[in-house]
Amino acid sequence: MKVEQIYTGCLAQGAYYIESNGEAAIIDPLRETKPYLEKATANGAKIKYIFETHFHADFVSGHLDLAKKTGAKIIYGPTASTSYEIHEGKDNEIFKLGNVTLQLLHTPGHTPESSTFLLKDENGKEHAIFSGDTLFIGDVGRPDLAQKAGDITQEDLAGWLFDSLRNKIMTLPDEVIVYPAHGAGSACGKHMSKETWDTLGNQKATNYALRANMTKAEFIKEVTDGLLPPPQYFAKNAKMNKLGYDSFDEVMKRGAVALSSRAFEAAANEHEALILDVRDKKEFVKGFIPNSVFIGIDGGFAPWVGALIPDLKQPILIVAPEGRAAEVVKRLSRVGYDNAIGYLEGGFEAWKGHGEIDSIEAIDAKDFVAAYDKDLKVLDVRKLGEWESEHIETAQHFALDYINEQMAEVNKDNTYYMHCKSGYRVTVAASILKSRGFENLVILHDKFDELIASTIPTSAFVCPSTLK
Repeated sequence: MKVEQIYTGCLAQGAYYIESNGEAAIIDPLRETKPYLEKATANGAKIKYIFETHFHADFVSGHLDLAKKTGAKIIYGPTASTSYEIHEGKDNEIFKLGNVTLQLLHTPGHTPESSTFLLKDENGKEHAIFSGDTLFIGDVGRPDLAQKAGDITQEDLAGWLFDSLRNKIMTLPDEVIVYPAHGAGSACGKHMSKETWDTLGNQKATNYALRANMTKAEFIKEVTDGLLPPPQYFAKNAKMNKLGYDSFDEVMKRGAVALSSRAFEAAANEHEALILDVRDKKEFVKGFIPNSVFIGIDGGFAPWVGALIPDLKQPILIVAPEGRAAEVVKRLSRVGYDNAIGYLEGGFEAWKGHGEIDSIEAIDAKDFVAAYDKDLKVLDVRKLGEWESEHIETAQHFALDYINEQMAEVNKDNTYYMHCKSGYRVTVAASILKSRGFENLVILHDKFDELIASTIPTSAFVCPSTLK
């Protein structure tokens, strides 16, 4: 028996490859099928099953393309309804894979169809669970994504989740390994660990949601408390996973097309395309094509694309470092942005002799300190939790996550000094403001922590305990 976790850091997502006696199963695959096909071929195995723990909201799964290429059955849990052929599994149904078995445990709560797959080894011993978004390491799945007005509430789903955990998962042996669909960095939970697997026994001892003496009412309150609105693309990705999508190969064929500077400019005008610049943040601020939006490929690329670009069908043109344009198209497709229409051949260097160039002023902590006084207009684009932990007393909170909803809170006539924690998010935010006509922007490219240690008086920083 072989079990391999295939972890993708950008999405904080775990897919799984299971193999026994020449037969393989894939759990929660990403959009591109090549890694799974190559792994099975190298091992002389045939992919028999594609197990989906639920309708994913934070990425587009690769189940459809993988099934077409392998003939494998797509397995969902009870109540799953799709526009394509699946096997709708029953609670406790057994699936034989070589010399091992996987048992479907219907564990609704994160979503109605959510299921956990229990792997039993050659001797019938419980070895591992693939828990999807039902149970994370240190957390459980948020119960608000599948609620329907007047039908299912997040409290209803949280109650189902409580029962699923207590009746289906916590009854399993402590030595069972927990393999979740996500880790820290995903918006599918609140307190996920950086660890990507653990034993069930350790989770029973350390995971707040598995506390032995917790009542259902306490559980519902704790898992629903402090939930922020989900990123806008979540519902759209879930719909794609239910109804289907264009093949990954076709998406790559359309998007990974090299365009000369002239053709790039013509395509931008003809298609009203968004120019997405994914270079390093320090290179971007020095010079970029006017109206470009920066989301760096070496940061939390896909989730930020999903949070900030409202239309999944938006035509996108790419400015990328040499040799990385195809990677950008692939990572866009993982979150449902299938309408990339080409990239700038030769990168930004090729543009320099062709068209206009814009820039954004970037400074370090020393320059920020020299400019700082209480009348300085400062935008802090970090997340709410970071802001509440500590922030500049006179700053305005302008979270990048919700920048599209907060545009009315800033004034084009003002000069804004902007910061995040390390410079990535503030560059994204500044590029969006710049594309919408904000000209007077200065961004901090040093770490926010360096400001705290600087000569700005400590009284200029406040913590929640001192807020009135």
